[in-house]
Amino acid sequence: MSITGASIKRLRIKAGFTQKKLAVLAGVSQAHIAKIEQGKVDPRLSTVNRIINVLKPEQERKCRDIMTRGVILAKPSDSVMKASEIMVANAVSQLPVADGNRIVGTITEQGIIGNLRTNVASEKVRKIMDPPLPEVQEDMNIETVRALLERNPGVLIKKGRELIGIVTRSDLLKTIS
Repeated sequence: MSITGASIKRLRIKAGFTQKKLAVLAGVSQAHIAKIEQGKVDPRLSTVNRIINVLKPEQERKCRDIMTRGVILAKPSDSVMKASEIMVANAVSQLPVADGNRIVGTITEQGIIGNLRTNVASEKVRKIMDPPLPEVQEDMNIETVRALLERNPGVLIKKGRELIGIVTRSDLLKTIS
């Protein structure tokens, strides 16, 4: 079977992905996906493999199989001290930040350390939080999440619109044992 831009487009549409969504999951630009689908570029094999792994995942474990349930959240109005105490007490390196039911950011160990100064403990999480973690559905394959974890400390797992878990790099490490 030959893989063409047109076959990639068919698989993308069948999977229900936009070009932008496929681009994010495969780790390439949306413009590159468009050029591949139009036959304007001849992509590298590694790029094609990443795209195919997203579009035609093998029968393997899904996010729901490895995720940590019961996501611990911080609020934008929490102090950095409170967030860091929660992180230490629960042995986690990041906390999604929620404003009501909406995830608005992420506070990480790295972000706290990068902002160390005398008054950081009393500052609000909103002042030093990073952008929100990516979100995927619970039936997303682990290979796709692995690619997202190369650029993010965690991936939030949803069932429909409900946040049900998180997958971090340590969750992936547990799959090899």
